[in-house]
Amino acid sequence: MNANPILLQKKYSRVIECFASQQNISLDVALDFFYHSEVYPLLQDGVSDLHCMSDVYLAEELGQEYRQSTADGVRDDIDTVDTAPENEL
Repeated sequence: MNANPILLQKKYSRVIECFASQQNISLDVALDFFYHSEVYPLLQDGVSDLHCMSDVYLAEELGQEYRQSTADGVRDDIDTVDTAPENEL
């Protein structure tokens, strides 16, 4: 089953926001990871109606992939959110 492309874009944005919040990473990092993840093409292609799953479920799937990739050192270029104020060195 193919989802409406506009609805899929909205789904992506909600999943990315949820994923960023769960992993305490910036939206930019979450967006980059999402579009390079194994989950994205499955959603895009409508595999197993994955787009019908909840946003939280998909964010958790991304979280598992994120933790695995950072544990393997595959995604060393991903920065987590810097909690220190910018003016402090």
